[in-house]
Amino acid sequence: MSDRLTPGDAAPDFTLTSDAGDQVSLADLRGKKVIVYFYPAAMTPGCTKQACDFSESLDSLRGAGYEVLGVSKDKPAKLAKFRERDALTLTLLSDEDLAVHRAYGAFGTKKLYGKEVEGVIRSTFVVDEAGKVELAQYNVKATGHVAKLRRDLGLD
Repeated sequence: MSDRLTPGDAAPDFTLTSDAGDQVSLADLRGKKVIVYFYPAAMTPGCTKQACDFSESLDSLRGAGYEVLGVSKDKPAKLAKFRERDALTLTLLSDEDLAVHRAYGAFGTKKLYGKEVEGVIRSTFVVDEAGKVELAQYNVKATGHVAKLRRDLGLD
């Protein structure tokens, strides 16, 4: 399993392909706060709920100075379908080889229905303007996570 990130760590830089086919680099967002969240699979119930919650909060998060990036192992074409199907407004990024997941500690051993399996660990990170991890949350719940994150950030 990858080492987990903690507040104060440098956030691993990455460049990934978005659902729109664009290259998105974390380094290009320096000077902004960025919420990077990792989810197991587009168009599954929990991941849909979480993405919709982020989309519904996006305007207020941006108003508070945050950008939001959702990262999964799905191909960009599937992410585009996900965006269209659920009218998502946040940026969805494809990490097919799981390199970025591993760099953030968001892939590894986890419990699923009482068994240990290798997989995506639903995780959320807040990266500050200088590229440092401000908040690292692992094994988050899909439902209610955005509301909890907003409270943790003092936005509600």
